[in-house]
Amino acid sequence: MLDPVLASRFQFALTTIVHIIFPVMSMGLAPFLVYFTWKEIRGGAPIYEQLRRFWTKIFAISFVVGTVTGIVLEFEFGTNFAAFSTVAGELFGGPLAVEGMMAFMLEATFLGIFVFGRERVGNALYMVSAVAVGLGTWLSAVWILIANSWMQTPRGYELVEKGGRQIVTLTDPMAAYFNPRFPFMFVHMQNAAVLSVALFMAGLGAYYVFRHHVWGYPIENVGFWETTLKIALVALVVTAPLQALHGDLYARHVYETQPQKFAAMEAVWETDSYVPEYIVAFPTSLEDLTNPKAKELFGIGIPGGASWLASGGDPEATIVGLNEYGEAPPVALVFWSFRIMVALGFWFILLGFWGAYRWWRGELYEDDLLHKSLMLSTLLGIVAVELGWIVTEVGRQPWVIQGVLETSEGVSPGLTGAEATLTLAGFAVVYLGLLALYTYVIARIVRAGPPTGDDLRVVEREDAAPEGVAGDD
Repeated sequence: MLDPVLASRFQFALTTIVHIIFPVMSMGLAPFLVYFTWKEIRGGAPIYEQLRRFWTKIFAISFVVGTVTGIVLEFEFGTNFAAFSTVAGELFGGPLAVEGMMAFMLEATFLGIFVFGRERVGNALYMVSAVAVGLGTWLSAVWILIANSWMQTPRGYELVEKGGRQIVTLTDPMAAYFNPRFPFMFVHMQNAAVLSVALFMAGLGAYYVFRHHVWGYPIENVGFWETTLKIALVALVVTAPLQALHGDLYARHVYETQPQKFAAMEAVWETDSYVPEYIVAFPTSLEDLTNPKAKELFGIGIPGGASWLASGGDPEATIVGLNEYGEAPPVALVFWSFRIMVALGFWFILLGFWGAYRWWRGELYEDDLLHKSLMLSTLLGIVAVELGWIVTEVGRQPWVIQGVLETSEGVSPGLTGAEATLTLAGFAVVYLGLLALYTYVIARIVRAGPPTGDDLRVVEREDAAPEGVAGDD
């Protein structure tokens, strides 16, 4: 049986890694759906109705599965991390409660109208429902990230002795909820979600465009996928460079507020200056893979690059090594996750501008290498998000609340290794099963394609009724 601390950490990591896929899809789709709805109502081409109806299906499925898997995550704070909940419940529970009462209820209330009410309500109310659903999705992220960012940079609290232990007591809600990490996490996460969905849309669009224009396979709705590809490329050109620029600012903030995490990201053990940034790094042995001291790697490094990144422009800046701290986080996992995430970020920038250039040249539909690259990158945005969360969460170890409470002290005191291992196995089966089912359903929706023919003509007849008046059933 596993140690209860280790098993609890594995269980929370597993459930989070699976769960985060669904909010990424729903949050990333939200601005696209608002745009499609607005264009449809403004009398745009029928393609926007197809886009809105097709992607709403994927949004709805993602919302439902994300809700189910997310609720379980909150219960884990009581089952596996009861000590953490006891210490930080006053501060941590507030944002989670507000997320449920405000954001989730707003989203859930209007989702029924948005999914099923197009033929039953007027244009104005339907547009309101689209905005409300998107706003609710993003508000959920606000409160979840407020809670998580406080764990990274706790502010606005004091420790009070209660029942023989130190308990976090909220003293300044504004300082706590809008702590220094929150704006960095929110912008980075939401932009990453839109970027991930843009890649997903571009990959699907490229697949059908490739089959039609390169292979010559007849596809009835190829215009739908061509438009999908173009819209995705526009989003990609905007979000990919923004993610890299903001990531630079984010890394500097991590250096200032969590220097131990930054040292793990760069695998710096000894305090040093003029530390190189390895933009390409490969292990020369199995030992280097699990213990990646930068000087022992084969790679391409920018002299002073890590110091420049940390300081915002000084290649001579000093980075405090991990040996200066107590227990270090799992350095190899943090180091390689950060490297791969950054590499993917630059790949996304290349894809966006490559596609934009081909579009400008009038060769977007004929570039089979671009199509294949986009297809292979369909899910890489979600992979990059997962890697980012690994850096964020694993990098702050051994702390669950930075500088306040260690992870080992936050686990439920009565939890046994057998109980933790059993629930870990059960959660693995259930969550991976849900992910497989979700993948199957999404694949069926994609294979079915957008609504066409009579489906759209029915909507047009019903929409012909005066605004605010429902069509005949």
